[in-house]
Amino acid sequence: VFKQKMQKVTGTFLTESGDYRYLEGIADGTKLYLSCFDGSHAFLFTGNIDEYNVITGTFYSGAHWQEKWVAKKNDKFQLRDPYSITKTVKKEPLAFTYPNLEGKKISLADERYKDKPVIIQIMGSWCPNCMDETAYLEQVYNKYKGKLEIIGLAYEKTTDFEKAKKNVDRLKTKYGVQYEMLITGLSGKDNAQKSLPWLSSISAFPTTLYLNKKHEIEKIYTGYYGPATGNAYVKMKESMESLIAELIK
Repeated sequence: VFKQKMQKVTGTFLTESGDYRYLEGIADGTKLYLSCFDGSHAFLFTGNIDEYNVITGTFYSGAHWQEKWVAKKNDKFQLRDPYSITKTVKKEPLAFTYPNLEGKKISLADERYKDKPVIIQIMGSWCPNCMDETAYLEQVYNKYKGKLEIIGLAYEKTTDFEKAKKNVDRLKTKYGVQYEMLITGLSGKDNAQKSLPWLSSISAFPTTLYLNKKHEIEKIYTGYYGPATGNAYVKMKESMESLIAELIK
């Protein structure tokens, strides 16, 4: 999802797991350079355009990761519907118990969540798209306070409670989050899926569950399209607001 004016290129890559946030760079002859730094994540994309308009390049995430990428224009290509990727495999109400940042055990069975629709945010403080979603969900929480609840389930890159708590607390403070964020003590997509056997799989962070007032899963949204995606971001928010309106009826 890019725009080019002379040599300057701005936009982002849109994928089924989310996006790469705000990228900016230049197209210089056959060379392409795109980068961003959000305070935590440094991304660099290099590319070379051949005579067939195919771009081949390398993606660098900080100093610890790199991989090859290839792009070819296809006007007919469509990503899968984010609501269709992860399926519900158990119909009974969702249930879990994890500690919040104060160490207090929080459960969906608690009085606070009784007879209310709940959004479950499967996330990690290390995840760029989770940051964008957290900013949005805090707005949703304020708008529907008393009618809707939100719980963040944090799958950190450490099983040490104190380290995980510190990382999640930093995220919570940054975005002024008022809803509960719980420390699962687990990391990775596989562990997240095992801890939530109601789901067929978890292929992205974030993955967001929309529960009705009985805490049954109504919809599952895989990934998140942040504000850098432009029209995709607007459409995603419209679909989520429509779904929330149905849940709180």
